[in-house]
Amino acid sequence: MGIVKAADVVYEYIRRDEEGNVEGITTAVDKVSLDIAQGEFVAILGHNGSGKSTLAKQINAILNPTEGTIWVDGMDTSEEDKVWEIRQTAGMVFQNPDNQIIGQVVEEDVGFGPENMGVPTKEIWERVEESLRAVGMYAFRKYSPNKLSGGQKQRVSIAGVLAMHPKCIVLDEPTAMLDPSGRKEVIRAVRGLNQVEGVTVILITHYMEEIIHADRVYVMDQGKIAMQGTPKEIFSQVEKLKKLRLDVPQVTMLAYELKRRGLALPDGILTAEELADELQKLRA
Repeated sequence: MGIVKAADVVYEYIRRDEEGNVEGITTAVDKVSLDIAQGEFVAILGHNGSGKSTLAKQINAILNPTEGTIWVDGMDTSEEDKVWEIRQTAGMVFQNPDNQIIGQVVEEDVGFGPENMGVPTKEIWERVEESLRAVGMYAFRKYSPNKLSGGQKQRVSIAGVLAMHPKCIVLDEPTAMLDPSGRKEVIRAVRGLNQVEGVTVILITHYMEEIIHADRVYVMDQGKIAMQGTPKEIFSQVEKLKKLRLDVPQVTMLAYELKRRGLALPDGILTAEELADELQKLRA
């Protein structure tokens, strides 16, 4: 079993009238199964309403499955006495960093989680330093979060989770409120945590460019897993992604259109460098 495993998970939102009677049921997650290994970088894609964020909240035990089971490091998320340990194991980073930052100074905010865990003071400050360095924010440790850009705030949020020494970080659309520069900052920090620190990363997003370095990709639609594979395998299926109301990276679309016009290019080109290399081969 991997660090995160889901088996036939269903989650239903129940709508009630003013008197408490059931008006309707919406199935947000429908029979989802996945198994994520320790140290993997996994991306979960989907348009708005596909169920990806609902699935993310179940990994962190914010929501419990209506049916099926999710295990985090072998712990069943539906067991109430395991919730605190589950949330230490799988830290969560949300869309809006302002909802997670509570300290008046960056380093105090990052130390808040370890302090609540009862970590000794000396070790707290060691964790604060290593976490801020890991996300490239150590130079801002004495700043007020109010003085930071959106991308910098989100990196502080990630540092706050990282200071709790989780084995896994679940990021629920962490760049949705950021400009392109801020998005790049955050994704660069996330990739570093995965590659250098060995932290398992589960990235929920609808930005295609953010997932090209993932080990594995799941695409959700109407609560189900509609596609899964490596980024190259997923982006080789441009027409299917379009039907699922998803874009592809601009360079992938350019290569796809060039191929349709007769150039002998491979499917699933992900970067400008890769496209340039393939075009150079055609000239040789």
